[in-house]
Amino acid sequence: MGDGAPDGAAARPPDRASAGAGGGSPAGPTEATAAANDGDPADSAPAAGTPRQGGRVWLPRSLTVRLALATALWVAVGLAAAWVQVSGLVVQQLRESFDSRSIALLDQVIAAAGLDANGDPVLTHPIAEPRFEQPLSGTYWQITAAPDRVAASRSLWDQRLPVVRGHGFALQTKDVAGPRHQRLRVLEREIVLPDAAQPLHVQVAVARDALDREISFLRRSLAMTFVVIGMGLVAVVVATVSIGLRPLRRLRRAVASLRSGRRTELRVAVPREVEPLVAEIDALVRQNRATVDRARNHVGNLAHALRTRLAVLRNALDGGSAADLALAARELEAADHIVQHHLARARAAALAGAAGSRTEVRPVAEEIAAALRRLQAGSTVAIVVDGPATLAVRCERQDLAEMIGNLMENACKWAQGRVGLQIAAAAPNQVAVTVTDDGPGLPAAQLAEAQARGARFDEEKPGSGLGLAIVADLARLYDGALALDRAAEGGLLARLTLPAA
Repeated sequence: MGDGAPDGAAARPPDRASAGAGGGSPAGPTEATAAANDGDPADSAPAAGTPRQGGRVWLPRSLTVRLALATALWVAVGLAAAWVQVSGLVVQQLRESFDSRSIALLDQVIAAAGLDANGDPVLTHPIAEPRFEQPLSGTYWQITAAPDRVAASRSLWDQRLPVVRGHGFALQTKDVAGPRHQRLRVLEREIVLPDAAQPLHVQVAVARDALDREISFLRRSLAMTFVVIGMGLVAVVVATVSIGLRPLRRLRRAVASLRSGRRTELRVAVPREVEPLVAEIDALVRQNRATVDRARNHVGNLAHALRTRLAVLRNALDGGSAADLALAARELEAADHIVQHHLARARAAALAGAAGSRTEVRPVAEEIAAALRRLQAGSTVAIVVDGPATLAVRCERQDLAEMIGNLMENACKWAQGRVGLQIAAAAPNQVAVTVTDDGPGLPAAQLAEAQARGARFDEEKPGSGLGLAIVADLARLYDGALALDRAAEGGLLARLTLPAA
């Protein structure tokens, strides 16, 4: 061995795998709050979540921010898992390749190992690995016969590899510190030569610093690549969502114009998925407009109906006679019925076409029948309600009670011994409420006139002649109908049909 310690260059394995990464950091488009809200304070919301009751946190109200955060989370988790998997596979391949080359060197040293005449270990022939001859090159071999009988490569110079016997003839690997703070990967095995008294301990050590630098560079490169890919994916999602939400922003501006009166319908170009929403909004606007028109018509009709009654009432009060006061009382009662009639029509008209309530018919009919029995406690008229309790109609409970109440009150007024109410299902998707009495009934010629407002065929009976007209109007507003016919008992049969719920 020489008497100096020259510097040796630690060379990398010849089949070293390399990896590179490049790219920038694309900035994802961000949806501006002002553009999304168009100055409407009701639509403004902070970007970050705000605390809510129970310790939970509100999600951002912006769909773009929500999707961007969700995408960033899933992309980060997915790419992190991919980075761990890919880098783990590549690092495993690099290490296996490194160990394969080291095992090949160990096999060459074992094949050349022998003993000289003094029993000292030697190489019987040179090994074709120039790094064994370069001092402190990072590639070393060592053959140990005994603590004082050691042969080592010139590259190991005056250093020695640690020897731990007792592992037998199996291949062993370990990492130790080497010269110049090198991290060495040591492969060792014991062999027995034919003329040797004891086994030889053969070791090959290769510096793994270059391998570690290569693995670190590979991991950094993969991480940078995946970060760039992740940022690009998030940016694409944000841009896609921002572009995809443009029709909704146009729709919001169209609704604002509709509310301010600058347009009467939306009529805005939107994707197919949003077309049903636009159609429903337009239908709602038309329905509200029709409701307002109906309310105006009812106010006009009410004013027209009351004008004559009030004039007669004024003249009767000016007269002061008993006949005039009786006339005034009748006109006042008629005016009250007219007001109640138009109020009922206005209320039902406001609800027509909207998402009506579900009302079961049998409980309402039983309540009205019980009230009429109390009012006619001294009468011999029997009130019978029949039909399933589960049938329901799309109608407000108050309006259904008013329709059934008018029909049953009218039947009790004319019945001689019995009033019947039958509830049954009617096709298609309708419920029929049939009220019959055993009174005198109406001739066929008067059945159509009975539904006219104020129609009265017996002035001696109390009433204003508006009951059946109110029922007919309310039924039509709920897409139902009222039909009059002659009952089997001889009295009147009133059949009210309403949409089933």
